[in-house]
Amino acid sequence: MKTLLQPRNTKRWHWLASAVFASLLLLSACGGARLDPIAPGDRILAFGDSLTVGVGTGRDDAYPAVLQRMTNIEVINAGVSGETSAQGRQRLAAVLDEYRPDLVILCHGGNDFLRRQDTSATKANLAAMIELMQSRGIQVVLIGVPEPGIFLSSAKLYAELADEFDLPIDNKTMADLQGKPSFKSDQVHLNREGYRLFAEAVLTLLRDAGALS
Repeated sequence: MKTLLQPRNTKRWHWLASAVFASLLLLSACGGARLDPIAPGDRILAFGDSLTVGVGTGRDDAYPAVLQRMTNIEVINAGVSGETSAQGRQRLAAVLDEYRPDLVILCHGGNDFLRRQDTSATKANLAAMIELMQSRGIQVVLIGVPEPGIFLSSAKLYAELADEFDLPIDNKTMADLQGKPSFKSDQVHLNREGYRLFAEAVLTLLRDAGALS
């Protein structure tokens, strides 16, 4: 009896699997709110925790750096590992004063979930951040982060905030990536390929919302 043939080039099959998964992520990225176009010389700020820092890979492969290479627009990595939403709320004003961004990608709250903090407090902290940015005329896009569990899905507070503040949101990509061991460096963080796929999803979100052509 003949044995089943094995793929001769495992790297090629891995690439194909990544490409298919990336396509699914791009199709799932959602958010109906509109943004003003980002002009040459404008600045994007990525604000968050270790998922923004890029823990699990080098800083040059964190999603803000990848997004900057994809867009040729400055993307500042303003992530702090281990930060809770309460800490981020306290830090945000000084970061906005320092960098004066035109648009902020807000990906925060994961450490609250890991520490089993009250989700209503997390929502209030994120809402305060959004209100501060909008009061300064800064555009905001929101990234949903999953709560711990067997079947990962973004906490419902992100969709509620997106509706309340009329924000473009990707409420699926991070949960999908964290549910795939091949795109993770540990139980929480992504690897180089995972961050690249995340950057692609953010790019699609910005394009669909009208910020980028």
